[in-house]
Amino acid sequence: MIEVICLNNGERRSVALGTTLADILDMVRLESELPILVARVNNRYKELRYRVYKPITVEFLDMTSFEGYRTYQRTISFVMQRASLELFPDRKLRIRHTLGSGFYCEFDESAKCDERELKELEQRMRDIVAADIPILRRKCLTDELRSEYAKYGMEDSIELLNTRPRLYSSVNYMEHMPGYFYGTLAPSTSYVERFSLAPYYNGFYVALPQRNNPEKITSNIKLDKMFDIFHEYQMWIDIMGVPTVGDLNRRVMEGDASELIKIAEAFHENKIASIARSVASANVEHGVRMVLISGPSSSGKTTFSKRLGVQLRVLGFEPVLIALDDYFVERDKTPLGEDGKPDFEALEAIDLATLNDHLERLSRGESVDIPRYNFLTGKRQWHEQPLQLTERSILIMEGIHALNPRLTPGVVDEHKFKIYISCFTSVAMDNFSRIPTTDNRMLRRMIRDNATRGNDAMRTLQMWPKVRRGEERHIFPYQENADVMFNSSLFYEISVLRAIAEPLLRSVPDTAPEYAEAHRMLHFLDNFTPIEPDEIPPTSLLREFIGGSSFKY
Repeated sequence: MIEVICLNNGERRSVALGTTLADILDMVRLESELPILVARVNNRYKELRYRVYKPITVEFLDMTSFEGYRTYQRTISFVMQRASLELFPDRKLRIRHTLGSGFYCEFDESAKCDERELKELEQRMRDIVAADIPILRRKCLTDELRSEYAKYGMEDSIELLNTRPRLYSSVNYMEHMPGYFYGTLAPSTSYVERFSLAPYYNGFYVALPQRNNPEKITSNIKLDKMFDIFHEYQMWIDIMGVPTVGDLNRRVMEGDASELIKIAEAFHENKIASIARSVASANVEHGVRMVLISGPSSSGKTTFSKRLGVQLRVLGFEPVLIALDDYFVERDKTPLGEDGKPDFEALEAIDLATLNDHLERLSRGESVDIPRYNFLTGKRQWHEQPLQLTERSILIMEGIHALNPRLTPGVVDEHKFKIYISCFTSVAMDNFSRIPTTDNRMLRRMIRDNATRGNDAMRTLQMWPKVRRGEERHIFPYQENADVMFNSSLFYEISVLRAIAEPLLRSVPDTAPEYAEAHRMLHFLDNFTPIEPDEIPPTSLLREFIGGSSFKY
């Protein structure tokens, strides 16, 4: 017998060797209105079919937790994979990208999904869910797994295996069908009964329960601008021939990394130049003199604003840059959140009175002393040279709250040009396994904060859930207010981030709760063939996070 400590209710149990987490869950009888999807065991995420052979502490998680929600998303993806391959074996379905709480899917352009087929697909998915089919994780010979994938025409999954040489590979099975998902899945199909499918553009939208409101499913999404930027980038990487990690790894192994970097960076430069021309047109037509740049943490707002400034100079303007982070109140005056801890994501963490006073004075042509926030000390400093606007000046202001109307109430809306920027990761693990944009951004932030803000990886992982909750509350509701959106993702970047992030993640002790995320991310990074950063230009957005930028921050 071994001891089990349940962190949800503090209960201790003695169980036999080999007892599953699902059996332990039955023993402790948690009062939960939502199904338990996954568990954190000795600070590692484990599926409920996992058997224990040593003393453990365990915390059971439902879909309101981030890992529980990811588990729900992966499981419904697996259900859809099986349904589509059974109904349409000769057509290729892809989960293109996440939108809101669900994701957008498409068949090959030559074979669009009509309304009848969509109803068939949804009904088959519901039949699979109702059948309560077990989902098992197995380790099998990689050569045998290739043969299993080949039966279903899953060349994308085979390519990933080919670029990750392993004698054995871990894979999930739903009866006879294999599927690869880097992370936990529910123990059976019956756990994901809440979903709906609705036509959307050339494909369809899979609507899922909201993580912070599981009773609500929204199939009528209004994220057209975000969809457009996702779809544009997705089409581009398809043309580039790197839609999946396996394709990207193959190109890197063939020696094409240098060419991929050049093309990805040129794509960014072209888009930024196009946005600068739109700002210039808005200046002429509407008198726009303020550009507001918003986006979630680690989206690259600072470098984007500097590169936009360069392009505006090419057009004859004099850009003046202000970072909202510099208007943080001093750390001891930061408002407290519901947990009683400082809430750095709240709008009130910005000194709104001082900011708007400065904006008004700048608009009158006055010279203004601008603050600079020291993240190490939590204190405000002051720039040595004051700012002053001229007739050709364009004020560029970037920060997570930039699109919130409460930030700049004194500026007429038509005099603002609003930009939303985020890291919309478009390369997929395979056709049914998406890479969350939040994972990409978290790696960026962890690396940058370690180098510039004195935070180790564990500190970043501790803060990240709160950062994400702040984004859901303060940033995402305003993203469709933007005049244009920009995707700061570079399809090669995770291959570069891998070598820098791995030692930081390994420094997280396995005694800390944050080890679960560190362990998950290490397994994720193991899928990528590394790329050396030598040929990344000094003006790249990625340089904001890995260092070596020619811009001053």
